[in-house]
Amino acid sequence: MSRSGSLSSAGGTDTTGQTYTQSSDFSSDRSSDALRNKKTSFEVISGNVRFTWDEILRATSWFAPDLTVGEGGSSIVYRGKLDNGKDVAVKRAKKNAKDEHLTNESFRTEIGTLQQISHINLVGFYGYLLFEDEKIIVLEWVTNGNLRQHLDYKPLIHRDIKSSNILLTSTLHGKIADFGLAKLASTDAGDTVVQTMAKGTHGYVDPEYFKTNQVTNKSDVYSYGVVLLEIVTGKRPTDRIGDRFMVEWAMTEFRKGNVRSTIDPKLTIDSAITVAAERIFDLAYRCLNSDRRKRPSMDECGKILWNIRKAYNDLARNAN
Repeated sequence: MSRSGSLSSAGGTDTTGQTYTQSSDFSSDRSSDALRNKKTSFEVISGNVRFTWDEILRATSWFAPDLTVGEGGSSIVYRGKLDNGKDVAVKRAKKNAKDEHLTNESFRTEIGTLQQISHINLVGFYGYLLFEDEKIIVLEWVTNGNLRQHLDYKPLIHRDIKSSNILLTSTLHGKIADFGLAKLASTDAGDTVVQTMAKGTHGYVDPEYFKTNQVTNKSDVYSYGVVLLEIVTGKRPTDRIGDRFMVEWAMTEFRKGNVRSTIDPKLTIDSAITVAAERIFDLAYRCLNSDRRKRPSMDECGKILWNIRKAYNDLARNAN
């Protein structure tokens, strides 16, 4: 595959002699309209494989979150499938105005390097797109994951995540216990489905698991969402508030914007606690989505909670 080509900036003529125009839409929204508005006659110009913006969108199903296979500080990698059926990895740079210069520089450096090298132990380079606020590299799809995944233990589907199965050390580090119902999950990035009789603790069990007898990686995520609400409200999932159980009551109040009224009164309810509680409720709402495909991964939950913790500490510090 030829690796000749040059980097282009938005607007002008590419190395194929084809003209392209610059759209005014800089939205990073994943909506179909926002992404489609970026469409021009500009194509990926490096390598023997040539892609239009439409092909990139189709390949990644409009950058669908469930096709995400990796994320670093400056980019997200998606699994994609080209129109000819070929699997590829699509690396999309994050949009960060503060680091725009660094992002442009690192992108150009990576492209320049990839164009000049070829080796059996290096991921194959197919092409790139540098247009408006989009910086995309199309690479060979490597089927067997990364070395870290093979060194790690296989992931587990616990099937009985609940507050009484999360033990706390003297420094309040959580440790999950009771693996009597656990099932080994696949090591791939997809949603592992295991057919088994529904088991678990009432109030924590994923309703979809209950209906279908299919437990997945996302079933534990649902249970974790219940635990998050339990932490904030101080109530058990089987507690009734009026004519509703805790989860339904808490989510109803969240949708009304009444999170503050649901916070455990044993907590000191100040602005920092309120903001943290609202963000935790938002995460719990996502975890409890009836469509398991739309629930976050546990890895994503962890990252969100770290950000909530940092924001809480900053607010609490500024208040003192």
